[in-house]
Amino acid sequence: MFLSAIHYSWLAVGLALVSNPVAAGELDVTVPMHDKGMATYYVHAQIGDLGISEFMVDTGSGYLTINEQTLNALQERKQAQYVKELRAILANGTELVIPVYVINQLRVGACTLRNVEAAVFPARTRQILGLSALNKAAPFTFSVDPPKLVLSNCAKSTDQPLVQPALAEATESAVPSGNGGATPLRP
Repeated sequence: MFLSAIHYSWLAVGLALVSNPVAAGELDVTVPMHDKGMATYYVHAQIGDLGISEFMVDTGSGYLTINEQTLNALQERKQAQYVKELRAILANGTELVIPVYVINQLRVGACTLRNVEAAVFPARTRQILGLSALNKAAPFTFSVDPPKLVLSNCAKSTDQPLVQPALAEATESAVPSGNGGATPLRP
């Protein structure tokens, strides 16, 4: 049977469409989450070359949120650069000016993200994996049964999986809502 150049072109397009979903699935990284009750889920992540920390996954937060302790350690290593300020509105209605930094590298499971914007909250507040990081790994899937994140578009890490928090956890902070009840503005 004789196939014209047009038929070969359509055959190539069809094969590309069939094979792309398989290739895209191979690039996905699954990261287990753990439930601490009250419908809050956490992952272990590593910022820069700091130890492993625990981050609450919050798709309602516009930014990756780190605390001043983490920022200070990153600045000592020259792994964070100031970008801008944003205004956050606290749960009680007051405004708070929040600095935003670009973090050179964030590793979540075997997924490495680069140049992620992070809002910095005072003291040792809870750290949050928000949309400024998750959007870099889009499309992503947040599943509660079983609790896991599936991240895309990230550089796979060849290091061992993240399992143990190494930095002092901010979840024991005196600020129970994690960031003083502030809602960072969307990026």
